Amino acid sequence: MKLSDAQRLDWLRLIRSENIGPRTFRALVNRYGGAGPALEALPELAKRGGRTVTIATRESVEREFEALTRFGAKVLCLGEDGFPASLRAIDSPPPVLIVLGDLSVFTRPAVAIVGSRNASAAGLAFAARMAGELAAQDFVIASGLARGIDARAHHASLQSGTIAVLAGGLDRIYPAEHEKLARDICERGALVSEMPLGWEARGRDFPRRNRIVSGLSLGTLVIEAARRSGSLITARFAAEQGREVFAVPGSPLDPRAEGANDLLRQGATLCTQSSDVIDALAPLLRNGLPAPGMLFESAPNLDAPEPLWDELDLFAEPAPTTLAGHEMDEDSAPPFIAPDFSETRKASDNPEEVATRVEGLLGPSPVNVDDLARLSGASVADVRMILLDLDLQGRIERHGGNLVSLIV
Repeated sequence: MKLSDAQRLDWLRLIRSENIGPRTFRALVNRYGGAGPALEALPELAKRGGRTVTIATRESVEREFEALTRFGAKVLCLGEDGFPASLRAIDSPPPVLIVLGDLSVFTRPAVAIVGSRNASAAGLAFAARMAGELAAQDFVIASGLARGIDARAHHASLQSGTIAVLAGGLDRIYPAEHEKLARDICERGALVSEMPLGWEARGRDFPRRNRIVSGLSLGTLVIEAARRSGSLITARFAAEQGREVFAVPGSPLDPRAEGANDLLRQGATLCTQSSDVIDALAPLLRNGLPAPGMLFESAPNLDAPEPLWDELDLFAEPAPTTLAGHEMDEDSAPPFIAPDFSETRKASDNPEEVATRVEGLLGPSPVNVDDLARLSGASVADVRMILLDLDLQGRIERHGGNLVSLIV
């Protein structure tokens, strides 16, 4: 797919508009055939739900494009050549990605390495060893530029290429002491963000970042993570995205090992050397990525997450400061809904009849959106739009793994 300059502006206007996140973006574009028509329809659509919506102005988006050009960053839209294929396959990928550095790193397989900010010397040494050995096998290392394990993994893979995902704008490096590291990463790797320049990261921006870290990667390796560590949420994302989750065992006497040990009990792959990762990822390299699945059928320490976006459930509740018991300061996250802009709508029955059929299939137990389409005989695009209307009315609840339920 190749977007025109005008279409790119429309994409950025839509995703920068108030309360438009990846899920709503997808539903609108699929329904109206493009971001431009969706922008035209959005005010009336919101009004139907008794809400108002503030749409980003063309002038503000043009200024953003000019600033990105001066900064040397590139704008990648979902589905375009150059957009990371592995990220495109996840639930709720960012419709627009801002990148600074060498885009060729996205053509190589990646492994995420995450862990404690307050890591032990042994943990840091193991992170450097794993990053170096995986890099020697042509894997790109992805992480979140945080202190501790993240930074060590980036340092160890600078020469071969590493990807750092930021929670704020590309010009707002966090933590500030990693500004030089960020510059070094751009030499052979890339800085990535879905946020505009100048954006200071807030609480829930870190979970949003983490879904990109895991989404860019075939597998996520957790090295030292406390029981309430945000690294566990990154692992949860990876599992829900159908990716491999690896954990390094640690001493039961060290609180920094509790989370990783819990992951192992829940089914993560034990990792004590780089060959554990390489061997486990070999089938993915041969056969491609599977459909998103679930590792954590029951995760006692990861309760039902709060949403990361206020998507058309307008408006303006303050951003939560915690997520399922996790502090949302520099790590954390949950799951979402995979965009596929190649969807074609089936010729359907009377829209009201279709809506009645879909609604009749809903109940208090979560059901997969694809199953709703199959059972109702409607297209996935039509089902998503019906669900969007029900969402506006406050009648459905959305869950991870593309599941919805009726609020009764």
